[in-house]
Amino acid sequence: MNDNNIFGCFVSVTLPYPNEKQETQDLGKRQGDLFRSYIFGEKGISKIIKTLENNNYGNDFKIILFQFYVNPLPIEQQNLKEIESYRKNEKSIGIPIIINDDNFFSKSERERYTFLSETLVGKMDLLLEVIKKKKLDTNLEKLKLDLQKILNQNDK
Repeated sequence: MNDNNIFGCFVSVTLPYPNEKQETQDLGKRQGDLFRSYIFGEKGISKIIKTLENNNYGNDFKIILFQFYVNPLPIEQQNLKEIESYRKNEKSIGIPIIINDDNFFSKSERERYTFLSETLVGKMDLLLEVIKKKKLDTNLEKLKLDLQKILNQNDK
């Protein structure tokens, strides 16, 4: 892994309770595995976005971490922020994204990639608020355009 990647990905899969029916547990595991393939698989988004390097956009971000939460419990969902606080010492920020049946699993493969691309680019607008508020030097317009460009080039 290159330490200069401005983007990173993290996936957390919430599995059904152990006392749920076996088919419900199996579905949760299959959905988790399926989603991970869209992020870390052969055609995964993670590989595509890791081509963008942090030193091309300013000095205030080493990593912008897209945090995907697959089928979070309602209590987990309530506690997720739209965007986390900027961590000055780490020069990092986390951006939570909820993945569920409504926005991902009920869609076609093409719609899934479109959802992921549009969501990642759309989250850049939330990041703009943090950059303005904290007076960070990140060239977000360039970052957003470059992100959009590489995602469109790799549109499945």
